[in-house]
Amino acid sequence: MQDYRELQVSEGYDALVSVGMFEHVGAAQFGTYFRQAMQMLRPGGVFLNHSIASEAPTRSHSAPTFIQRYVFPDGELAPINISIRAAEQAGFEVRDVESLREHYALTLRHWVNRLEENHLQALEFVSEPTYRVWRLFMSAAAYGFATGGLNVYQTLLVKRDSNGSSNLPLTRADWYG
Repeated sequence: MQDYRELQVSEGYDALVSVGMFEHVGAAQFGTYFRQAMQMLRPGGVFLNHSIASEAPTRSHSAPTFIQRYVFPDGELAPINISIRAAEQAGFEVRDVESLREHYALTLRHWVNRLEENHLQALEFVSEPTYRVWRLFMSAAAYGFATGGLNVYQTLLVKRDSNGSSNLPLTRADWYG
């Protein structure tokens, strides 16, 4: 385990995948994050960034929110356009953006149901207040994803080679073939 900013790579990777981490980077560090990913890839390499995003904010919170206080004190969600802009500014070409919003709402509902079904087992590992915090958080998150206040995106980025080529198949169907 190592801070992504401290990774040293002698030869570039063909592909990078980030899942469940981007939300902890913070918008102020998006440029650093994407520049580091760009440096770690060989020309033609791809980067799949799987991340939760928020709607464009309508107001800012002066005090910590419930989630910031009890669940993810270092988390920060930003609208997808902020992360895409930072990726492009780092030199990436955006090849595909896929929303998995409705899927994640269903996933969270399953997690809540399973947590409730295993309430007593969960209490062997955490306190009742911690159990309630996570049950409330996941229920609220399911609502956020179902109604569009939250989204989860998979963004496929490519580091073009010196000729500007991505060396990727032409269509999504070709990628999966």
